Amino acid sequence: MSKKVEMKDIVNLCQNRGFVYPWSEIYGWLANSWDYGPYGSLLKDNIANLWKKEFIQKRTDTMLIDASLIMNPKVWEASWHVWGFADPLMDCKECKARWRADKLIDNKIEAGESEPTNYAWDKTDSKELDKMVIDMWIECPDCKSKNFSEIKKFNLMLKTHLWVTEDSSSVAYLRPETAQGQFVDFVNVARSSRRKLPFGIAQVGKSFRNEITPGNFIFRTREFEQMEIEYFVTPGEDDEAFKMWKENSQNFFTKTIWLNEENVRFSPIKKDELPHYSKEAWDFDYLYPFGWGEIETLANRTDYDLNAHMKASKQNLSYFDAVNNKRFLPFVIEPAMGLGRITLAALCNAYTIDEENDRSYLKFEPRIAPIKVWVLPVIKKLWHLGKEIYSQLSEDFVCEYDEVWSIGKRFARMDEIWVPFCISIDSTNYDEWNVTVRFRDSMEQEIVKISELNEFIGKRIK
Repeated sequence: MSKKVEMKDIVNLCQNRGFVYPWSEIYGWLANSWDYGPYGSLLKDNIANLWKKEFIQKRTDTMLIDASLIMNPKVWEASWHVWGFADPLMDCKECKARWRADKLIDNKIEAGESEPTNYAWDKTDSKELDKMVIDMWIECPDCKSKNFSEIKKFNLMLKTHLWVTEDSSSVAYLRPETAQGQFVDFVNVARSSRRKLPFGIAQVGKSFRNEITPGNFIFRTREFEQMEIEYFVTPGEDDEAFKMWKENSQNFFTKTIWLNEENVRFSPIKKDELPHYSKEAWDFDYLYPFGWGEIETLANRTDYDLNAHMKASKQNLSYFDAVNNKRFLPFVIEPAMGLGRITLAALCNAYTIDEENDRSYLKFEPRIAPIKVWVLPVIKKLWHLGKEIYSQLSEDFVCEYDEVWSIGKRFARMDEIWVPFCISIDSTNYDEWNVTVRFRDSMEQEIVKISELNEFIGKRIK
């Protein structure tokens, strides 16, 4: 029987091999906060760059912006985040653990231990949730007690203060999502770009949420990155656009970054669980070692956001269709991905156990591998030749140079993080202007002319 991959195995490899470290570790760490190390940063950037290539560079209808992390507080009032962006929390009176009531109810329903049809499943109604917790005999996951405090709403936005004083007049918020930047800049982008509908405004950036129950490594954290597109369409054309973006997302996950299709699912969000701004929404989930977890939500946000900001700002955010001589508020299709969650999915997807040789390694597709080429002089005194090859290759690829330890140990280190190509340099081949290229997947080797090396590797990284 094959060994089951557990999250602790992936966490250990990530920490030991420079993918992800505990944040502020020298000061005792801040729980559920992580730093991306040298290889993790490259992996995350590769995924983000592939997303930009697929959805911005290769399309004529999508543009990139970079909005501020701190926006006018009125933005979050108009979008209802100040009042409605809250989790229903309750405390176990026995072990003092804090839990999201709706998640515990969801878990019990998904496990088939309770019928959801007996309840008006309204996650915004604390009294209704209190009743469900009692009627469904919800247990504390830690101590199995059923003795909970009353449910209270907890706003997830992180506050900060601007200017000199720290009072209510200076309150601002770190953005809890990137999307509002696209909405408030809609008119500016439409005017300056002269684009006709449909068109998309994309953004990759940090968001912040004061999660009470973060966890599962980098899956749920208080500081995270999102890759979001707000795709503006003429009302009536939104259903067709939704189908298009559903297919786009499916292809990105399974064909661009090559997640195993068996571990990706796409399922509709039930109508009674839809966010208040959505006409329709679906979740993309990935099967992590801890279970299914959301990596993208695709939503039809209608004209909710533009309408809300137009009313609050008293500015005209409508679009003028010169062909039909009509002015209207566009509908919006939003594919919103979590970059950290997709990075974790890529790590889990690549994690491979070699039981025969009692080892584990990360088997990445070349396009997302953090390091594309490893340059190794066979013996240390050939370092000057190795540096010349590194200088040539690093013009086109992210490379690593290593002259420490035996060639066998260096190969093993390279294999563990699955570098696709290794260039070994010995004086005999170099005198003939050749090097040896070792292929990670097949372990085969090929003699290649130094002048043709960059082109040779480039053709093999699709």
